Amino acid sequence: MKITKKRLAHIIFESDDWASKAFDIALLILIFGSILIVILDSVASLRLEYGWLFLRLEWITTILFTLEYLLRIWLSQKAKEYVFSFFGVVDFLAILPSYLSFFVLDSQLLSVVRALRLLRVIRILKLGRYVSEAEYLTRSLKASFHKILIFIAFVLTIVLIMGTLMFIIEGPENGFTSIPVGMYWAVVTLTTVGFGDIYPVTPLGQFASSLIMLLGYAIIAVPTGIITSEMSKISNSKTPEDIKTCTSCGQDGVDSQDNFCKNCGSKID
Repeated sequence: MKITKKRLAHIIFESDDWASKAFDIALLILIFGSILIVILDSVASLRLEYGWLFLRLEWITTILFTLEYLLRIWLSQKAKEYVFSFFGVVDFLAILPSYLSFFVLDSQLLSVVRALRLLRVIRILKLGRYVSEAEYLTRSLKASFHKILIFIAFVLTIVLIMGTLMFIIEGPENGFTSIPVGMYWAVVTLTTVGFGDIYPVTPLGQFASSLIMLLGYAIIAVPTGIITSEMSKISNSKTPEDIKTCTSCGQDGVDSQDNFCKNCGSKID
């Protein structure tokens, strides 16, 4: 039976019949397999014994992903929109490390970025209703961008002041050899990580570090509060029950009632 370009595009980009579901499931299995190969290849003993097999399997999966990527470009109504879309970039990054391995040693290990392609499981398992929650978070992050930017500037100012203060109080003899080192300590302490590689010795330095530790607990909650506040503002937004995929750019999460893709503007069939 002859497969038209439109039918092939439906199989590649959609997941509402047996053919398109079979394609997506096969793709997911291939993604899982390629990630497993990279993980096993990083184990020295296995690489020594089965390195030749891992290399062949890696190139087989890379060639298949390359063909699929080129096929998506060919089937897209607007190839440029797909190439620069989120999934288009992810699909490209999935094949790039293997080709970079010709120039950069062990760069093929970066192929684990293919794990991002597992996001397509949303369509396969019909989890479209959860896309709206992801959209809420995305919209909240965008709405909170300027507030978070101001917050980060405030935190960086504190880090600079405290790093400089600790450099003056403790000095090189206690490990604070420069202001950047003091800023590194301030970041580690403010985030309550506390590696312990540098720590204050003098009573005044210990007092200052206690203050920044307490400040760290208060600061951690601020971004969460900002984003939560924005999410509450859009909680009444309409939740789409049916989710489509744009055949032009590969964008998931297109509302069933939309006539045009909100990412590239192409008409939705």
